[in-house]
Amino acid sequence: MISAVKRFLIGRPLKSSALGEQKLNKTKALAILSSDALSSVAYGPEQVLLVLMTVSTIAFWYSIPIAVGVLILLFALILSYRQIIFAYPQGGGAYIVSKENLGENAGLIAGGSLLVDYILTVAVSVSAGTDAITSAIPSLHEHNVVIASVLVVLITILNLRGLTESASILAYPVYLFVLALFVLIGVGFFHIITGNASPELHAPLGTPVTGISLFLILRAFASGSSALTGVEAISNAIPNFNHPAPKNAAKTLAIMGSLLAVMLVGIVFLAYYYGIVPKGEETVVSQIAAVTFGRNFIYYFIQGTTALILVLAANTGYSAFPLLAFNLSKDKYIPSMFKMRGDRLGYSNGIITLGITSILLIIIFEGQTEQLIPLYAVGVFIPFTLSQTGMLVKWFREKPKNWVGKLLINFVGAIISFTVMMIFFITKFGQVWAVLIFIPVLIFIFHKIKNHYESVGEQLSVSNNSPIKPIEGNVIIVPVAGITHVVENSLNYAKSLNPKQILAVYVAFDREDEKRLAEKWSKWQPDVRLVTLYSQYRSINYPLSKFISKVENKAYESSYTVTVLIPQFIPKKGWHNILHNQSSLLIKTILLYRKDVIVTTVPYHFKK
Repeated sequence: MISAVKRFLIGRPLKSSALGEQKLNKTKALAILSSDALSSVAYGPEQVLLVLMTVSTIAFWYSIPIAVGVLILLFALILSYRQIIFAYPQGGGAYIVSKENLGENAGLIAGGSLLVDYILTVAVSVSAGTDAITSAIPSLHEHNVVIASVLVVLITILNLRGLTESASILAYPVYLFVLALFVLIGVGFFHIITGNASPELHAPLGTPVTGISLFLILRAFASGSSALTGVEAISNAIPNFNHPAPKNAAKTLAIMGSLLAVMLVGIVFLAYYYGIVPKGEETVVSQIAAVTFGRNFIYYFIQGTTALILVLAANTGYSAFPLLAFNLSKDKYIPSMFKMRGDRLGYSNGIITLGITSILLIIIFEGQTEQLIPLYAVGVFIPFTLSQTGMLVKWFREKPKNWVGKLLINFVGAIISFTVMMIFFITKFGQVWAVLIFIPVLIFIFHKIKNHYESVGEQLSVSNNSPIKPIEGNVIIVPVAGITHVVENSLNYAKSLNPKQILAVYVAFDREDEKRLAEKWSKWQPDVRLVTLYSQYRSINYPLSKFISKVENKAYESSYTVTVLIPQFIPKKGWHNILHNQSSLLIKTILLYRKDVIVTTVPYHFKK
């Protein structure tokens, strides 16, 4: 039943030899890896206006020079990450760059930040997409959290089906969104040029604004820079591209940057010219579309594609998170399960982990996008800064051909990224202070995990000059619950091992039961010694453990090994297990942590 449901949801397993078929061409890669960056134009400009609105709507004209500043930052990041793509074609992005050039901890800061950022990518994108849906259908507004959580589950299932399949589905809404935004911007500018949009709706550029300050402008700039989240995703996922992967990735990055620049400037300018004021129940893009077209078919087409891409922008996280988790797992900083490919050749453990943690975030923050964006953005600019700084060190150390020009590009990227990061910390400290706690905690956990793996490797190695003590004899203890075929099967197996001694142990709760079993046992298995233990508190584990310890001490003196052989019956149908107590499982779980005791289970399968 479970297997049939799994096959229906994610499809049949793929052979390992089909891995090459899971690569992306530029068209699909743009859809699956750029959706986060492109979709951010739906909420980035709104974040700028929300900050400026705290002074006055007259201050909205500042959104134009702020947008120019964001474009400069975008241009610097595109050039910088283009260099990273060719310098590190194996992928890994900021984590690999920082680790190789700035050291282990810098790499872990970048890697940890990006892991959290991709979780936030999913939570923010889906929350924003849900906002777009409820803007068009206000009656659904109170169900934001449920809608967002269901959408995350659907995207998780889609990604479990495989990279190329999810990319094929995602390509349509992404390109429809780009088309819708270009139509909206084109028609909006046409209305402005032909005089159909009133110039009185906005304050002219340069209008004096009382109460404006550099601090507030920088805060608005930092908020607008949230539109650049997702720019690094392509450099993290180079192995997903068709050959030649670096060239295809670089071209995709350039296309993404161009589209993002046009859409960002267009939305910011239209919002300014139309005098759009952010509303809690309706997004800025929704208001621009309503002013431009009215609430007709085109309006709902724009809202529908916006909602789709905002939701599906989460797929950037699903593409990059598993690859980053794979790299961290390969370096032994997170559990090895993240290195395993699933039935559809994707890193399914990473995909599932991302889905679960994203839903938890949506529930904790109640689907409020504004509360998540500052954490989301600062989580991006930390690795931005580290990766650019790492490239500076690389060029200065290696001095390849034209290295001065390359160094200058990464220097500009590092300075701007660092500046934006500091602006976030200074202007939005109340919202991003948690970063200063969870990143050190995350790095501490990374180191503890690696220490564990190194310790395990050392103890498993046969070359560490610590040979395992040979087994010279075996004493077998068989816990029994009575005289049954299950016990008989286990005793027969124990006898076949030719041990030094077999001890059957029965824990009695009643003296009469203890006496009756002893009498029957002497006739049934006269060659196997029965040890009965009376438990006045009706506990099996404590008296059994105490007895095993006594036997263990005596066996150690004779260089014998103690084996606890646990009889366990297996019902024919799985649901029958709930009808029986699982005392054998509990005994096994407790004994597995006994250093000098071997635990073996002997199953007895029922036929009906």
